[in-house]
Amino acid sequence: MRIIVAYDIADETRLRRVAKIVEDYGTRVQKSIFELDVRIATLKEMMGSIEAVIDPDLDGVKYFLLCEKCAHREVEIIGQGVYVDPDTAYEVV
Repeated sequence: MRIIVAYDIADETRLRRVAKIVEDYGTRVQKSIFELDVRIATLKEMMGSIEAVIDPDLDGVKYFLLCEKCAHREVEIIGQGVYVDPDTAYEVV
């Protein structure tokens, strides 16, 4: 399933920890926005890791689940930003 994760973390230490967690599961597309293509069990695992790090009174994390139709539409970018197609093959050098 395709997921967009966006977060606003008040403390820099927690921010780095959350960013590292999400980086392990997806692709950063903005400073605090990631695209993921994961199974539901993997998503729940990641959410549990994030929940253990954040302060729910100060921090916020949003998970936007995209339906298949929405996930495969073209992305429109205005200003800075690069669309990352997760289906594109990558070569690691």
